[in-house]
Amino acid sequence: MSKTVTVGISDLNVVRSPDVLVTYALGSCAGICLYDPVTHIAGMSHIMLPSSGMAHAAGQEYRFADTGIVALVKKMTSMGANPSRLKAKIAGGAQMFACVNNKELGNIGARNVIAVKETLAKLRIPIIAEDTGKDYGRTLYFYAETGLMKVKSAKQGEWIW
Repeated sequence: MSKTVTVGISDLNVVRSPDVLVTYALGSCAGICLYDPVTHIAGMSHIMLPSSGMAHAAGQEYRFADTGIVALVKKMTSMGANPSRLKAKIAGGAQMFACVNNKELGNIGARNVIAVKETLAKLRIPIIAEDTGKDYGRTLYFYAETGLMKVKSAKQGEWIW
């Protein structure tokens, strides 16, 4: 019997098949799903900001794309995943609010997605599915048994990658 493990905002977790990961409230935040198809180890990170250089809070590495994804890979590797087999699926990075005065804050979703892609490229992890941008929030499910990512949106319905 599988269990569902929730990944909070600025958090990450790793499970083995047949368990499922879920994160809620992906607006401008980005959800990163990593999967080793041989070991059926799945990991998910819910990042809030693109770069750890934006704030220097000790113990907050899960909050940022550049440090959170690295921490996720380390945790998956410690459970037996092989970094060279990892594949990524990403979602989120929406522009949730029209922001006239602060362009930096207004496009934080797009900046999150760029940072996620840059970090995954540095780690040589290919992105095989993506549902990013636009103007709606998402809930993200990731299945360790199959590596499928399900995206649900109140505004758009649901789909599987």
